[in-house]
Amino acid sequence: MLSVFDLFKSGLGPSSSHTTGPMRAARRFVHYVQAQTGLEQVHRVDVRLYGALALTGAGHHTDRAVMLGLAGLDPQTVEPEEAEAVIDRVRGSQRLDLGGVQAIRFDAQAHIHFEGGTRMPFHANALRFDAFDAAGDLCASRLYYSIGGGFVVDEDEAGRNARETAASAAVHPFENARQLLERANREKLSIAELVLQNECALRPEQQVLDGLDRIWEHMRASIEQGLARDGVLPGALKVKRRARALYERLKAENPDPRHSCERADWVALWAMAVNEQNASGGRVVTAPTNGAAGVIPAVIMYYLHFVPGADAAGVRTFLLTAAAIGALYKRNASISGAEVGCQGEVGVACSMAAGALAAVLGGTNAQVENAAEIGMEHNLGMTCDPVGGLVQIPCIERNAFGAAMAIQAARLALLGDGRHAISLDEVIKTMHETGRDMSSKYKETAQGGLAVNVVEC
Repeated sequence: MLSVFDLFKSGLGPSSSHTTGPMRAARRFVHYVQAQTGLEQVHRVDVRLYGALALTGAGHHTDRAVMLGLAGLDPQTVEPEEAEAVIDRVRGSQRLDLGGVQAIRFDAQAHIHFEGGTRMPFHANALRFDAFDAAGDLCASRLYYSIGGGFVVDEDEAGRNARETAASAAVHPFENARQLLERANREKLSIAELVLQNECALRPEQQVLDGLDRIWEHMRASIEQGLARDGVLPGALKVKRRARALYERLKAENPDPRHSCERADWVALWAMAVNEQNASGGRVVTAPTNGAAGVIPAVIMYYLHFVPGADAAGVRTFLLTAAAIGALYKRNASISGAEVGCQGEVGVACSMAAGALAAVLGGTNAQVENAAEIGMEHNLGMTCDPVGGLVQIPCIERNAFGAAMAIQAARLALLGDGRHAISLDEVIKTMHETGRDMSSKYKETAQGGLAVNVVEC
């Protein structure tokens, strides 16, 4: 069992696998060195980025993330302004306070190496840290993998069944959708109720409910911040923010979304606002990744504005249901664009949102599973080909389409009785196999698709 708080994490954009993950890996390395030799022994740290992590690392701010993590900063608590100040200080002085305490010389251009031609066997997103003492001798070394959604494993954990998190404490353990449905139906629980009971085995119920409310608060804040800003997104593409202008137009036509005929436009607006915020390095919630962070908040906003009787309890149900679905993909396939393409990011977010929306619209467990299956079935094979290695084109618009598809998937599922030809387990297996067969050009390497056919100017 993966906790809902494992899947939904607050962090800085633009990428959970290329920004949040490397920051967490760097911070873990600092703790490792402290335990092995003590930070005072370290005079230099070299970082090597491999595979997809190197090929799109510059556009995804991986170098910045590494510096922030080595400085001891936590992606869930650091503010964008604080992060910017640290980066400016390191680059200006070529000095870094390792773990916030041990000053070392650090020149990002000399000490961070992008080795895109080397792919480590366990995962496409790999990075190695080497620490050296005053004599130039290696005093600590560690290899980490950023496996999607901000999750990180080290070289010892790689290959183990790292999916056993909290399994012993789970009241209702499940490994696949079939088991999830069987347990929920046997116990006469909704999927959300089952997940809530599992969470309450780990922490008090009020703490769980408060945590769910905070997740939504962070999601809502990312929408509001995205709507408040205009201008141009960072990077060579000079992509213009569109969410604020669309917001002003929709407000002028009808200031209350609940009375608007343009529901699809509002949903697209909310999704794009989040992903423009993500692309600018702002704070978003991995859902299940940063690149797909706009889908679930946009569909929750659809629920709150356009579904009669929508309330805070429904939002909690939505998040708990979505977490159950996301955990199935994380356990049995992947949520990493570098491993399975964007079907593992926006596709999974669409599936999670579709099932969760079906739940809060009154669907049965079978209809929830059907909605989640529909949400992925029509995203199978979706590539990850970011232009310029930036999480902007096609990522921002793709979230808008993912949200719209999730709504339609939920509505289609509710028109039936839950019986359908293809199960969620079968579509998850198919997604994983499709990702394995997909050329690496289309898996977050910026070596194929739009990334090579769009002129950057």
